[in-house]
Amino acid sequence: MNNDFSKPQRESALGIIIMGAHTILKIGKATFLFLIIIFIRLSGTSLLYLMLGISAIMVLSFIFAYLWYLKFTFFLDKEKQEFVVNKGIFNRDQVIIQLDKIQQVNINQNILQKIIGVYGLKIDTAGAHGEEVSIRAINETSAYNLKEHLLNRQSSLQPEVEPESDSIKEAPFLRISSWTLLKVGLTSNYGQSLALMVAFFYTVIYEGRQLLDAFKINKDVVQNTVASMLTIVTVLILIACLLIVLLMVNLVRTFYKYFELEISEHSHTLLLSSGLIAKKNTLVSPNKVQITKYSQNYFQKKLNMLNMSLKQAHFGQSKKGREMQGNTLEIPGCNAAERNEILKMILGKVPPKGKTFIPDWRFLNLPVFFKLIVPISIFLIFALNRPELKPYIGIAIAYLILGVVMIYISYRRHRISVSRDFIIKTSGIWDISKEIVLPNKIQAITTFQYPWHKRVDVGHLILHTAAGQIHFKYGNYTEIKQLVNYWLYQVESRNENWM
Repeated sequence: MNNDFSKPQRESALGIIIMGAHTILKIGKATFLFLIIIFIRLSGTSLLYLMLGISAIMVLSFIFAYLWYLKFTFFLDKEKQEFVVNKGIFNRDQVIIQLDKIQQVNINQNILQKIIGVYGLKIDTAGAHGEEVSIRAINETSAYNLKEHLLNRQSSLQPEVEPESDSIKEAPFLRISSWTLLKVGLTSNYGQSLALMVAFFYTVIYEGRQLLDAFKINKDVVQNTVASMLTIVTVLILIACLLIVLLMVNLVRTFYKYFELEISEHSHTLLLSSGLIAKKNTLVSPNKVQITKYSQNYFQKKLNMLNMSLKQAHFGQSKKGREMQGNTLEIPGCNAAERNEILKMILGKVPPKGKTFIPDWRFLNLPVFFKLIVPISIFLIFALNRPELKPYIGIAIAYLILGVVMIYISYRRHRISVSRDFIIKTSGIWDISKEIVLPNKIQAITTFQYPWHKRVDVGHLILHTAAGQIHFKYGNYTEIKQLVNYWLYQVESRNENWM
């Protein structure tokens, strides 16, 4: 592939295979259950027609991929400092991206790309639809050279001498070992793994019902069989198995996503490389990071490790959750020294401890009332009128005690620390997190006060950034207004960009 990016050029011709396989995979996922049922129930001539139909779809997919390859071109406009992409088979689209709007460049390699010997390149901006441009097939040298132009906005777009592969990437200053990933998998991200398991079992149950309907199997027989197998012992065994499965899923997810995680500084950008099967290389400019966050729970504190995340700009709430996560770079398993090294690269120095502001005790009122008193009162009303619910009153009392403890811990952890150059928000119950933001990253500030809190001088603060909001609740309202004036003065008196 030509490295003179000032001239329009296509992807590697091997991208036809990538695009065709991607289209077939999408169709296969959408029709998987339907195809299984047809394969079982059809025979003879009908099955032959089905095979011919599948073959026709595969041929059309590769024809579509070839036409896409012919119509897809990209180039860099040197004078306007823009990256221009022309794409589309029937409806032609032109995507123009200002180079200074690019947040990160991801250089990925899935299994098929690894076999063929090409890379995929994705360009992410703060737009509302995830990555703006995706190049599916490009060689390694061209990928890194293009990255260099996109992130660093080089003035010269002349062809570069192809460097040796070893010189493309500099030596990493942080490398996460497999032993560290094992500890990460055992001590964090339980909620995400639990949600993944729930979604998986829901899909299995839903698809199972579809199969029962397709083969006209009596559902009552299946339900009675399952019910007869459920005893107290089997339920306990099932819970233990689910906990083990949860840990295993957590470990698999951690190793799949973060295997051989390495971070290096490459031409004033951060290069994050990780992945067990599909290798992902993400390049991000430190000045694009809006919020730097690190968190640690009790077990991680004992193991001298923590998780970091670098949050970049996203555009409002129109992105889907998965796409918004794409603007957050996760770095698990750091120790304190590695955290400080990353903070120096992103923020210039390790944030010092500033003046700490704490919330008023009224922080406890609404959570206690709406999360504890109201639901428990409703339950007790039903329990006193329904004898079958009375044995569960002890569980309600335990819920009340646990809820009070958790809300109190949340109150004790809710803090904001302010120094000359940094704002640090502390929060959490189990995972204690610290969010660090620079005053020049603030795009708007909201303060408000409930009418019944005016006499006690209690109010709320919201810092709006391009990566999300930072809330400080039930603080001293006079102090909050003084902080707002100070931050506004800093933003107006300093000539600093937010990106």
